[in-house]
Amino acid sequence: MNVRVRLAPSPTGNLHIGTARTAVFNWLFARNQGGQFILRVEDTDLERSKSEYTDNILEGLTWLGMKWDEGPIFQSQRLEAYRQTVQTLLDKGLAYRCYTTSAELDEMREAQKANKQAPRYDNRHRNLTPEQREAFEAEGRQAVIRFIIEDDRTISWHDMVRDTVSWKGSDLGGDMVIARASIGGDIGQPLYNLAVVVDDIDMAITHVIRGEDHIGNTPKQILLYEALGATIPEFAHTPLILNSQGQKLSKRDGVTSISDFKDMGYLPEALVNYMTLLGWTPPDSTQEIFTLSEAAAVFSLERVNKAGAKFDWDKLNWLNSQYLHKMPVPQLTDLLIPYWQKAGYEFDIEADRTWLEQITTLISQSLVRLTDAVDMCKVFFSTTVEYEEEAIAQLQQPKVSEALLAVLGALESHPTLTSAEAQKITKKLSKEKNLNKGLIMRSLRAALTGAMHGPDLIESWVILHQRGTAQTRLQEAINNLNLPLVAVVAPTATPEQANAETAAETLAPEQPAAEVTAVEKKSVETDPVAVTAVEISAVETVEKSTPEAVGAEVSTVEIPQFEATEAEVSTAEIPQFEA
Repeated sequence: MNVRVRLAPSPTGNLHIGTARTAVFNWLFARNQGGQFILRVEDTDLERSKSEYTDNILEGLTWLGMKWDEGPIFQSQRLEAYRQTVQTLLDKGLAYRCYTTSAELDEMREAQKANKQAPRYDNRHRNLTPEQREAFEAEGRQAVIRFIIEDDRTISWHDMVRDTVSWKGSDLGGDMVIARASIGGDIGQPLYNLAVVVDDIDMAITHVIRGEDHIGNTPKQILLYEALGATIPEFAHTPLILNSQGQKLSKRDGVTSISDFKDMGYLPEALVNYMTLLGWTPPDSTQEIFTLSEAAAVFSLERVNKAGAKFDWDKLNWLNSQYLHKMPVPQLTDLLIPYWQKAGYEFDIEADRTWLEQITTLISQSLVRLTDAVDMCKVFFSTTVEYEEEAIAQLQQPKVSEALLAVLGALESHPTLTSAEAQKITKKLSKEKNLNKGLIMRSLRAALTGAMHGPDLIESWVILHQRGTAQTRLQEAINNLNLPLVAVVAPTATPEQANAETAAETLAPEQPAAEVTAVEKKSVETDPVAVTAVEISAVETVEKSTPEAVGAEVSTVEIPQFEATEAEVSTAEIPQFEA
């Protein structure tokens, strides 16, 4: 048998994940059997079908790798074939014109509801005489075409997923409408069940693989195959995709279209891999990652589950991350560039290619979705740093300014920077400046990235240095974040202060701070100079390290005498040095 399967989406909305999963199962079965996968667009609903939805469906299938062998074939271009088939059924006496009005149908349903009966058509116009038909047409009534379904029929088939399935004719809702209403002898627009059967016959479809929500249509379609004397295909009804509450996944659950998944940063390979597992169990149940070709080699409908498949975001995210982590850097960079561009990041795709690939290498193992790269990489593209509270707290720790100044000084001799050189700088400064290496690293991360957590610090530093950003951010951190003082130095000191250390960071923890409570002016020779003001830079604490100064309170800071001639001194400052 030459296996031929088809996907028949309706362009009344974007490509839904349920339809996409059906496409995957059809494609896998066709490839496993060496058959053909045909694409048919069921656009007979002219009011709801839109070309943009058709484009979305075709683009989505292409993105997923679902290459079709024939098509797309549009039902809207085959309306005459459907009408001819309807006429054939009328000629055979297997269908008839029904003139029942909408009001009569409503009245019928209300009566059935009152009697606690299932709604169905009562076939009242199945056996109209020619005179009755003429009378209805004289009233201006329009007629639909109904296909006769005998109540005493039992329709059974072997479903490749659900084994034997049987329906009673009496449960199918009465004689089925196969063409919309029209006036006189015209045949209105053919409807779904008839068009599907005609297409499947003309396209020699051997296997109909679709969701279980279509299972109620199958007995009606089997009756049409029989009426037209055609071979009935094999049927396989796959389980529905369910939400976390166990209900059919719908638009109310948020993301359901393939284009949405694409925009969210999922890879087509990962999404197809995940959809394959939504209702199908591979022979090796421990295998979770495989390509389409690998899945096709072992796919069978017998291993499709009957129970609904619950959509698991965590599983999809995990699969997507595995594909991202294994992807070659150049390929991954190509995928990330559009997301960076959309975020407004500025770079030259060609000139900055090596730099962009360095960023990709740095973040690749942390990615779950492609969109994650936007926030992860903001620090490399932004001209300014947004400091998190934790980073600000780190930058206000003792000795941070000394550490950052030391790094800045070391970078003056490094127009370029490698990872090894960056490591060497931190080790050297830690030893020479007697600085804790952890302090240096934490301070660098806070100053360079504005955060205390993120990608590898050394590699981030190297990447920023290549753009000339590292030095700028270090200097900005020193200038703008009110860092602790490295030293407070007066121009001269009184003898009592000669041995006192003014750098707060050099004191031992057990040495208390001396309090400066006042500023005392000494005599200043002013002839012929007028001194109008003396301004003292704020000094909050001066800590002493000499043993005899422990616990002492310093109540004054003396200003040395100034000798001035011929000039007016308006301000004298005690300088304050910040590192």
